[in-house]
Amino acid sequence: MNNSTNKKTGTVIPLMIVGVMFFVIGFGIGISGFLIPALKSAFNLTTAQSYLVTAAIFSAFVIFGRPTGWVIKKIGYRKSMVLAFFIMALGMLMFVPSSNAVSFPLFLLALFVGGIGNTLLQGAVNPYVTILGPLDTAAVRMSLMGIMNKLAWWIAPVFLGIFIDLKDVQVADIILPFYIVTGILVVLGISIYFAPLPEVKAEGEDDESGAGESSYAAGKTSILQFPHLILGVIALFLYVGIETLPMASIIDFARATFGDVANLESYAKFVTLGLVLGYVFGVITIPRFISQTKALISFAILGIISSLLLIYFPPKYAFYAILLISFSNSLMWPAIWPLAIKDLGRFTKAGASMLVMAIVGGAVIPLIFGVIVDTVKTTEVAIVSDYQSAYWVLIPCYLFILYFAISGYKVRTKK
Repeated sequence: MNNSTNKKTGTVIPLMIVGVMFFVIGFGIGISGFLIPALKSAFNLTTAQSYLVTAAIFSAFVIFGRPTGWVIKKIGYRKSMVLAFFIMALGMLMFVPSSNAVSFPLFLLALFVGGIGNTLLQGAVNPYVTILGPLDTAAVRMSLMGIMNKLAWWIAPVFLGIFIDLKDVQVADIILPFYIVTGILVVLGISIYFAPLPEVKAEGEDDESGAGESSYAAGKTSILQFPHLILGVIALFLYVGIETLPMASIIDFARATFGDVANLESYAKFVTLGLVLGYVFGVITIPRFISQTKALISFAILGIISSLLLIYFPPKYAFYAILLISFSNSLMWPAIWPLAIKDLGRFTKAGASMLVMAIVGGAVIPLIFGVIVDTVKTTEVAIVSDYQSAYWVLIPCYLFILYFAISGYKVRTKK
């Protein structure tokens, strides 16, 4: 692997800097999870309509996923990260006129713009972390980044909860926190521009002739000629959906389970706790005790079992299965990404952009979940059994990820 990181800088400082970026990415997703019940209450939305909040963010990934590969190729990883911060800041700033106009479509537009910045940032930081060191320890580096990312998932709703009361949502209350977030993003963008963040290259990435690439990549003329990547994109699409769903639905599910108790937003910690525990497990055990591939298989099976517990257990006990589901989800991103991007050579950036497009699963799966809830409910307000029925959407997703972990990624090695 050709890595431009010099001995003096090493990988520690770049990983610390990129960790801040993963925190920002998580904060953006955490905000969406909090805004779903907030805007649902403020605008009298149905369950399906409220999940348009998540769809607005994640639809940017499928629309701008491929162009991110072109941008990164033109200006490099670091400058792409800087540009991403400024675009995200613009999206956050747009919440102010959206609040003043009390307009749900304008809120969706602001979330979409923020999603464009998130798309570019994801397209830059994920391959960067994968390439920064040996491939067999990529899941460890990604797990460390995941801890930062998921801590932000928890901090985001807690931060917004200071300004917004879920029981009495006032759209005008959103203005101040998003001014603050905008300022932070601008400062971070400027800081990253001057940060000691070296450029890195995958093997054969800059060789348009294909020389120096693996035998698998040599002679390929299109990114679509890598079947293991296509399967990886599908697996990542499903994974992001089932990772986002607990965060997007947990407050509604908690309300249906426990009623309108105080501090409903605090239930988001169950999702974060499960994910962080899983990442810590990955850092400790991969590859010392278990390979990242076997970890993916094990956690996919655990995801299936956890989903069945969530669906069939009595409500008050089923609620805590979400923690186990989040634990199951933790190592999937760190494991799927390096398996899907392996041996792409000069197609690495294009492959990364396709994987970024797969993040749109975070919009599609929760939206399907919301439609199911609205379809099966027999009362005006969905009850806990309606949510449990809708959680069946998790099962086929975990089954496909299990297939990818067992044999799907191996099509790269088959003649």
